[in-house]
Amino acid sequence: MSKKRTMPSPSTKAVTVERAARLYRLLNLLGTEPRTRSVILQRLRIDIRTFYRDLELLRDCGIEVELIGRKYTLVSKAKQLVDALPLPDPGLTLGEAKIVSKGRTAAHTKLRKLVKQITG
Repeated sequence: MSKKRTMPSPSTKAVTVERAARLYRLLNLLGTEPRTRSVILQRLRIDIRTFYRDLELLRDCGIEVELIGRKYTLVSKAKQLVDALPLPDPGLTLGEAKIVSKGRTAAHTKLRKLVKQITG
């Protein structure tokens, strides 16, 4: 008998380092003030398809983004939401990685570098 394959939950989707960094920038951009889609596309240098995919992933991570009067805005403050962002390791969020990276081993240093690469 073959095993039944289960799909990973949306919150555990693997992301690339570049996408994690872009999601972080998107969250910070929306955290400053409501923005129109065209401003977001221009600032992040992305196309509309990428924007909607990133928006869906943010919502899958529990980050609420609303469209009010043709402008996208966060329901909560960006600083409270940043720890829910996914990392390239699908088992961790950015917040969990920050906590785990506080040690002194080579693995901790590697994780700190990854967090720094994403957050700039």
